[in-house]
Amino acid sequence: MIKVSKDTPLAELTLRKYEKPYEMSRRDLIRKICLSTGLLQPGDSRDVIVDIFHILLETKKEMSCEEIREAVVERRKEAKLPLTGIAPSNIRRQVKRLRDLYFVEKVRNNYRIHENEQLSVLFTEKIEQFYLAAIVTRIKEYLAALEETEKPISKVS
Repeated sequence: MIKVSKDTPLAELTLRKYEKPYEMSRRDLIRKICLSTGLLQPGDSRDVIVDIFHILLETKKEMSCEEIREAVVERRKEAKLPLTGIAPSNIRRQVKRLRDLYFVEKVRNNYRIHENEQLSVLFTEKIEQFYLAAIVTRIKEYLAALEETEKPISKVS
């Protein structure tokens, strides 16, 4: 019996480069961070993750998913944004995505910005030095393995 391995990634990271920040609202800056780190797709109108991230950054306290959802609904109503993506299951899914990128941590049954740290520090320590470094190291291992399989080209006389 032949064993087939599945191509399921152990880690995945999407990074995008946009223009330099200019005069933007705080929400727009958070939106660009979400786009730049792959939390939001370009052209995606369902951007509730931006509001979740914004609320957690502003409150600087632990919040339950229900508290986050209530704050998101209030914020989106104030900004006259559509109330899409506010189902409790979607809020939990978006919080998990923030956790997966190490921006948010779970403390008991609540969530907060990881160790109440600055995002630039979290990005450097958790994503750049840990997550990205591990992915780059593994890619280099595949490259080295490929190079080991190269056979010298024999010269034809």
